[in-house]
Amino acid sequence: MSIPRLLARNVDAYGSEPAYREKDLGIWQVWSWSEAAAEIEALALGFLTLGAQPGDTIAILGRNRPALYWAMVAAQRVGAVPVPLYQDSVAEEIAFVLDHCEARFVVAGDQEQVDKLIDVKDDLPVLAHIVYLDPRGLRKYDHTHLTAYATLQDAGRAARDDLMPELVRRTDGLGPDDTCVMLYTSGTTGKPKGVVLSNRNIIETAKNSAEFDRLRRDEEVLAYLPMAWVGDFIFSIGQAMWCGFCVNCPESEDTMMTDLREIGPTYYFAPPRVFESQLTSVMIRMEDAGALKKWLFDRFMALARRVGGPILDGAPVAASDRLAYRLGDLLVYGPLKNTLGFSRVRVGYTAGEAIGPEIFDFYRSLGINLKQLYGQTEASVFITQQRDGEVRSDTVGTPTPGVELRIDESREVFYRSPGVFVRYHKNPESTASTKDGEGWVATGDAGFIEEGTGHLRIIDRAKDVGAMADGSLFAPKFVENKLKFYPDILEAVVFGNGRDRCCAFINIDLTAVGNWAERNNIAYSSYQELSQHPRVLDTIAGHVAAVNDSIAGDEMLSGCRIHRFLVLHKELDADDGELTRTRKVRRRIIEDKFSDLITALYDGSDRVSTVTEVTYEDGRKGAISATLEIRDVIPAPADRMAAQ
Repeated sequence: MSIPRLLARNVDAYGSEPAYREKDLGIWQVWSWSEAAAEIEALALGFLTLGAQPGDTIAILGRNRPALYWAMVAAQRVGAVPVPLYQDSVAEEIAFVLDHCEARFVVAGDQEQVDKLIDVKDDLPVLAHIVYLDPRGLRKYDHTHLTAYATLQDAGRAARDDLMPELVRRTDGLGPDDTCVMLYTSGTTGKPKGVVLSNRNIIETAKNSAEFDRLRRDEEVLAYLPMAWVGDFIFSIGQAMWCGFCVNCPESEDTMMTDLREIGPTYYFAPPRVFESQLTSVMIRMEDAGALKKWLFDRFMALARRVGGPILDGAPVAASDRLAYRLGDLLVYGPLKNTLGFSRVRVGYTAGEAIGPEIFDFYRSLGINLKQLYGQTEASVFITQQRDGEVRSDTVGTPTPGVELRIDESREVFYRSPGVFVRYHKNPESTASTKDGEGWVATGDAGFIEEGTGHLRIIDRAKDVGAMADGSLFAPKFVENKLKFYPDILEAVVFGNGRDRCCAFINIDLTAVGNWAERNNIAYSSYQELSQHPRVLDTIAGHVAAVNDSIAGDEMLSGCRIHRFLVLHKELDADDGELTRTRKVRRRIIEDKFSDLITALYDGSDRVSTVTEVTYEDGRKGAISATLEIRDVIPAPADRMAAQ
C-alpha cells in the first residue's frame, strides 16, 4: 500500500466528490478526487520530463495550497522523496535543509520563496531546477533553471503517451516500506534532523488514529498549519487519503479566521497558542461589549463552566441545568462557536505544548469536543490520544491503538508503534541513540503513567528536568505553561537548574496588554515601552505570585517557585534563533544570548541595561538597547489588571 494507491482507490470510490478546496480571490475553488488525480498525474509526468529519478528529493516550499499537496503526491508517483519546508524559514535555514537532503528539485509557492532559493542556489550544487506556482513578479527572471508549475504540467500532458508507461511502472512499484516523506525536526537543541517516514508508517498511523475517532469520508478539515510539520502531513495527506475526506486551504494567513468560519470544519487541530489567541480575542471583545451582552456572557459562561463539560461527556446533569444550558446555547454558546468557526467541530485536538486548564475547559464548556494528544515527528504524530468520555486537562490520554508505552528509571517516556520512523537521514548515530533494536523510541520527555487509568502525564522535556541546589526537582516547562495560562503572558522561560532559586523571563502578549492599555488610557509608543510600564509589571508580578501559590502545595515541584523575574524588551523570535519555527523555546540559545540578564536576576540587581541584536523582516540586522526593571515576587495572587 502507498499514498498514490490510496489516491487511485479514492478516485474509483469517490471520483466526483470534493477532495480539495482553495479560496482564491474570495471564491472557493473545488477539485474532485478525479480532477485532483489528473492534476497530480500531469505534474508527475512533468517531473519525468525534467529527468526526475527514483530516490531523488523534491522539496516543497510555500503556504498550504492544493497544488503543493499534489506536488508531494506527484513526487511519490515518480519514486522521489517529498520534503516540505517551513515557508517562513530564512534563506540560510532553507539552504541547510536543501543541502542536507540533496534536493534536485524545489516546488516553490511564489516569488518570495523563489527569491530565497535564488539567494542560496550557488551553494547548492545538486539543486537542478525550481518550479514555481504563482507566476506574479517572475516573468523577467532567468528561466534557464526555472519553470512555471502550469507549464511543467503542460509539458507532462504533451509527453503522456511516451512517459505514461514509465510513470505507471514506478507508481505500481511503490510498497509499504518505501519512503513516503522526509520531515525535518524543529531543531530545538541543534540542527534539524531529517526524519524518514515510510508508507507503512503514515498509512498505519492514519488508519489507527482515524478508527480511534471514527473519522468519516464526509469530514471537513482546514489545512493551515505549516506543511513541513508532521501534523499537517498526517491530517492533510495521511488521514485525508485514508478516509477520503476534503482538505480545505485558506486564501491567506490574514483571511484564515474568515475562511475557518465559512468552511466550518468537523475535524480540527490547533496548537495551544491558537486557542489561547482566539480566547484572548473573545475576552477583549467582551470587555468592549455593552452591559447587557456582558451580563449575558458572564452569567451563561458561569453555567457552562459548571455543567458544559459533564453534558459533553454524557454525565448526569440536572434537568433544570440542561434546560438553562440549551438557552445559553441559543443566546451565547452557539453564536460564539459560529464566530470562532467551531459550530460543526465533531473532533478537535490540541498538542505540541500543554494547554491551560482554564482555556481547555472554556472550549469544552461550549460543547466543543476538544481533546489532547501527544506525539512526535518520529512517531508519525500519534503516541497517545484522549478517548471520548475520558478527557482531562492534566493528561494526554492513553496509547493510540497499536502503540506501546513504557517509562524508564529516569522517568523518560518510550514508545513503540507501527508509526515509528525508519531512520534519521544521514545520521546513523542519532538513529541508534533514539531507536533501539527492538523498535523502542526515546521521546526525550519525562512523565509517568497513572495507575488505574493508564493515562500518560508529561512533566517536562527530560533534558530540561534537573535539580535545584537543595536537590528538589526542577521542571521549567511545568511552571512556564502555568504562566502562559494568563492571556497577557505570551511566553516564559524559567531558570534554576543547579541554583538555589528559580527566576524567569516573561514576554507580554501585545494584543491583550495593548487592549488593556487602551481601555485604561495608558499611552505607549512601542512594545518595549509598554513591557516596562509599572502597572504592567505589577500585573505580571501578580500572575507570578499566583502561579507560585498554585505550586506551593505540590510536594514534587514546590521548589520551582519563582523568586525574581523581568519582562523582556522584545518578543522571542524564530528569526533571531530564540524559538524554533514551531515556536518552541531554544533554551540553550536564550541562556547564552541573554546571559547578562540572567546574571542580573541572580546577583540582586534592581535594574539591568542591555543591548540585543535583532533581525528585521527584510533580513537586516540591528540592535535595540533597553533598561529593564527586575522584580522580586511578593505573594499577592490578585489579578490587578483584571481588577482595573
